[in-house]
Amino acid sequence: MKHKIQFIVLVDIALFTVFFLTSSFDKNTKATVGDTTFVGKHGQLSVKGVQLVDKNGEALVLNGVSFGWHVWYSKFYNKETIAWLHSDWKADIVRAAIGVEPDGAYLQNPKLAMTCLYNVIDAAIANDQYVIVDWHAHEIHTDEAKAFFKQVTTKYKDVPNVIYEIFNEPWGSMSWADVKTYSVEVIKTIRAIDTKNIILVGSPHWDQDVDVAANDPITGYDNLMYTLHFYAATHKQELRNKGDYAFSKGLPIFVSECAGMEASGDGPLNTIEWKAWLKWMSERKISWAAWSISSKSETCSMIVADDQPGNKPAPIGNWTDGDLKEWGKIVRTELRNKN
Repeated sequence: MKHKIQFIVLVDIALFTVFFLTSSFDKNTKATVGDTTFVGKHGQLSVKGVQLVDKNGEALVLNGVSFGWHVWYSKFYNKETIAWLHSDWKADIVRAAIGVEPDGAYLQNPKLAMTCLYNVIDAAIANDQYVIVDWHAHEIHTDEAKAFFKQVTTKYKDVPNVIYEIFNEPWGSMSWADVKTYSVEVIKTIRAIDTKNIILVGSPHWDQDVDVAANDPITGYDNLMYTLHFYAATHKQELRNKGDYAFSKGLPIFVSECAGMEASGDGPLNTIEWKAWLKWMSERKISWAAWSISSKSETCSMIVADDQPGNKPAPIGNWTDGDLKEWGKIVRTELRNKN
């Protein structure tokens, strides 16, 4: 009997130990998954004052890259490229530039556009990144934009990774009144479905008139930010001054596209001005995405060119130094240092 009692006690202790260790392991495993992944740690983003903040109300700065226009560089809109940008470049945000007006872009071929977009969003979610859905237009297409964002928000409204950029670089004679009227209509469409995720609003003259927007901002909606775009060899202290004025008026800024060369996307790099912009953004805790993951024969394309006769096809990931142009190397180094 004594041995039997001892045996029962030992079995009970063993079962309790297994239960305790298993429970502890499960608990710790769940905590690890939730707390140590980047999006798991920061979660749902929002805006507090001029600052992008995470689910804990702490300031968050996102650093990453923008893809080139999907209509020309769809080969990079895939899980392999996203995975490499996450693991090697340490990008914590990517931007899907869904072209609207060019031949073969969204207005002519929405199926290709949505396939490219969903490839990037799903891969970014799988790779623990935030992702900007960029309506990469230069003109106003209100009905088409509303239909586009209705489709996207319906699919991803409960996903904290997603950020909506509703108008890339308004140009021409467009006024802030024009852009504002359009933006309010699209924001209404988004907020009818997705009440929380960040919305990025453009401004006239290629997203440079943030000072004008600051004098007459959109009201009645939460979690709006305004995009400022710069190309460092063209845009210098004058544009930073406009950004500072917008900040002083309480306008939250997100640099969803930037680069170190001329505004054409070509020409020499101005690394001095690029560093001045990096310092300016860092001091103000402004998030940025560098332009672009593409393979064109121009300075801003980060991957070795493959658009000329005799060029080898550019690889879609696992890039060596030989696969990157100077601008790509600069951005990769900056992201790895930050993230």
